[in-house]
Amino acid sequence: MRRMWQFYVLAWVAYSLLIGCVVQIDGLSKGQFDLHTILLSEVSTAPAALMLALLWPLTGYLEGKPLRPLAIAALHLMLSLVFGLCLYFLTDALMQELIPERPARSLSMAIWPFLYTLMMYGVVASIFHTVRSSLATRRQALAASQAQSLLVVAELASLRSKLNPHFLFNTLHSIIALTRKDSGAAEAALFRFSDMLRYVLDTEKSDSAPVSLDEELGFVRDYLNLEALRLGSRLQVDWELDATAAAYALPALTLQPLVENSIKHAFNPRSQPGRLAIKTQLNHSRQQLEITVSDDGPGAELSEVQASDGIGVKTVQRRLQLEYGALAQFEIRTAPGQGFAVLLTIPAA
Repeated sequence: MRRMWQFYVLAWVAYSLLIGCVVQIDGLSKGQFDLHTILLSEVSTAPAALMLALLWPLTGYLEGKPLRPLAIAALHLMLSLVFGLCLYFLTDALMQELIPERPARSLSMAIWPFLYTLMMYGVVASIFHTVRSSLATRRQALAASQAQSLLVVAELASLRSKLNPHFLFNTLHSIIALTRKDSGAAEAALFRFSDMLRYVLDTEKSDSAPVSLDEELGFVRDYLNLEALRLGSRLQVDWELDATAAAYALPALTLQPLVENSIKHAFNPRSQPGRLAIKTQLNHSRQQLEITVSDDGPGAELSEVQASDGIGVKTVQRRLQLEYGALAQFEIRTAPGQGFAVLLTIPAA
């Protein structure tokens, strides 16, 4: 706001200097410069500058009122006439005080300055309304961004809270059954389960701090190993990992919701074996990290996926947009009978 008023003052100073030079243009062509004329133009334009500054609180007042644009235009037209008349008599009285010998202006000579003041009012009022509109747009964008951020945080918290009860029953039930057959495998499963819970708790403590791709993949491996206790040979996983991408960063819990989506829709409903593919690649030329999670499940109509109320895949998409903006790409490829694939691309960091 301070910058706007600085610009306002500088604009009026430059304008008055220009008027002073124009008034004595004949003298300047002869090499004569009258400082008194410059100072006089500064004084004569000061009332207009001070009066038009009052338009700023006026535009703020009108912004909070449910007025139609036509009503606002009519109000400004009326105020511009008042402004023109007040400025005419005020300037005339001021100039008469500074230059007593100055002859009175005729009506025909006064009409043009009066019309000029109306135009001056319109320009300043339009600028102030534009600035107000721009500030309102920025506030709305900031509010929308904050709301989006709060939504993502809430959905991420929902994912974290959903993880524990979702696994608690199925995983512990599978581990209990496994202890009767292979106590060593049951112990290993318990360690994986505790590692998963520790990872979730660590991401909650660090809030939005990124993790390495290798850490996220380790979490996904533990998740899939525990799901394999229940699904058995039905779950077949293909890993195609770029070793050079392991240390690059991404938001925590980015991949697991995508994998969980495939488990839920491609493996749980059917009894025959299915294939899940996880691929990572570092694009050195574009400095991008490319990740694909796909399955050979039943697939779905893309419009149905976009209209669904599930939060897993959508939360990942919104988090990437919030974190990277236009630098992130998120694409879903699916069709009935053609599986489901999510391709995401983020800046390599």
